Amino acid sequence: MPKFLSTLIKRSLGAYINLLGYISPERATKMAYKFFSEPRDGRLLKDALPEVLQQAEAEVIYDGDAHITLYRWKGNATTVLLVHGWESNASRWEQMLDYLRPTGCTVMALDAPAHGLSSGTSFNIPGYADFVDIVVRRYTPQYLVGHSLGGATSLYYQSRHPYNSIKKMVILGAPCDLDTILLNYRTMLGLNERVRLLMDTHFKTQFKINTEEFSCGLFAKELKTEGLLVHDCDDEIVAYAEAEKIAEAWPSAEFITTNGLGHSLHDAVLYKQIIAFLFDAKAVTLPDGRTETPE
Repeated sequence: MPKFLSTLIKRSLGAYINLLGYISPERATKMAYKFFSEPRDGRLLKDALPEVLQQAEAEVIYDGDAHITLYRWKGNATTVLLVHGWESNASRWEQMLDYLRPTGCTVMALDAPAHGLSSGTSFNIPGYADFVDIVVRRYTPQYLVGHSLGGATSLYYQSRHPYNSIKKMVILGAPCDLDTILLNYRTMLGLNERVRLLMDTHFKTQFKINTEEFSCGLFAKELKTEGLLVHDCDDEIVAYAEAEKIAEAWPSAEFITTNGLGHSLHDAVLYKQIIAFLFDAKAVTLPDGRTETPE
């Protein structure tokens, strides 16, 4: 779709929500939150899974009316849990798996709510953290790796459940402040101050969240967990300044800045650094079987 047409559609939607804010605040709130929280990409079809997920042992974990789809590449007792981000799914870890699996560890990856094959139609960090908690309590992974909103979820989760099995965390391209995410959303649609207040009220009543205080900087301050924080200075999805705020608040984390990797952060050199951090490795096994000392 041409950019101008996409912008026109978003602005038209925003104008309609703004109008509803005066006529029917409840409907305006519902619509504004719906478009904020419902992913438009990242779903998978059970009969057409990416090959990397077909190679895994899949498990469906039920929690009331919800279900989580978990993929496991079996190895030894050392376990890494991978937590993907917005409009993605467990297959986003395919390239990192090439570096994790030669270590001999067990690798697990889950589909977030409303993503992949997991249930749900909307996404929020507390709900995703509940999914993570179920998996952690069941399988006690020692290492947690999160990308983008999966990274933010990991920080939120570990700050709320500090006495679990997680010993080290890797956070990739994560946003810091919910207020910043909401501001970007409102700017994209051109939503007015009235709708902002309606959405803030919705977060307080539905999730007991004060948006000004829902910050990875605050979550990170509470962490004793050893961490590796990675962000690219050319990230066009999540500003580099977001990572700087997290790094300042998380003294036990090493902060790596990359150049030219964008938001995805797929890179062989970075993967070797991550493996070295997680496993205290002096040498890293490469996908072709060779070993190499990380830089």
